[in-house]
Amino acid sequence: MHTWQIRDRVLQIGARPLIMGIVNVTPDSFSDGGQFGTTDRAVAHALDLVAQAADILDIGGESTRPGSHAVAGDEEMRRVLPVIQMLAKKTTVPLSVDTSKAAVARACLDAGAHIINDVTAMADPLMPEVVRASSAGIILMHMQGTPATMQFAPHYDSVIDELMRFFEERLVAARASGIATEAIAIDPGIGFGKKAAHNIDILARLEVFQRLGRPLCLGVSRKGLLGKLLDRPVDQRLAGSLAVICHAMAHEAAQIVRVHDVRETRDVVIMTDTLKMHREIQ
Repeated sequence: MHTWQIRDRVLQIGARPLIMGIVNVTPDSFSDGGQFGTTDRAVAHALDLVAQAADILDIGGESTRPGSHAVAGDEEMRRVLPVIQMLAKKTTVPLSVDTSKAAVARACLDAGAHIINDVTAMADPLMPEVVRASSAGIILMHMQGTPATMQFAPHYDSVIDELMRFFEERLVAARASGIATEAIAIDPGIGFGKKAAHNIDILARLEVFQRLGRPLCLGVSRKGLLGKLLDRPVDQRLAGSLAVICHAMAHEAAQIVRVHDVRETRDVVIMTDTLKMHREIQ
């Protein structure tokens, strides 16, 4: 059982992972760029994900696909802030903001967000204070390089060991900034500055990261790794995405799964958990 403090809420996470539904308010995301690029479309899509049983909504206004470049903070704010404001009035599902900019994070938290999902693990020096002051939940993700450069030539002597050291260091730094341990989740960053072999090594040994004692957020939905392994275009990678989630659940190695396809993920999570529980009581 993991406890995750997100502002005034405490999420208790057991064997069944929470489902985080992805809402991309961007023109250039790798999987659904432009589909939900207006406030009304993004809000409608988010509420549809809630109807499909999303436990958390993750709203992002800046693509972090390989080769992408950062957008200005005011443009990112223009994209995501109205969505957060409307959703905060329309749903009680916790809202996460996928941003690495402290100014964007602060504005979205003021508008009703609960979680900051930061692919840079708080590289912005102002981010720790924003998180601390708001008691927000924070997801610290590992990435080698930046989205623009991360796939040029990623290298690790031992990817698992290096990620463990990274998270240990970031956890210490977060605590030193006054952020409660219970507010922190981690994300190994599948596809972020990693070759296919690195990603496979991480996924095959996900349970190692449970030693850190914090919830693990797993994002593999529709990613390029699945396309390479399965020879499938982005709109045909659902089965591969669900297979990874089943593997993670079998090893009790993920507490949050970040996905595009909430309805199908819900069915897989419920069935996998039901069968596992039945087997354990026999």
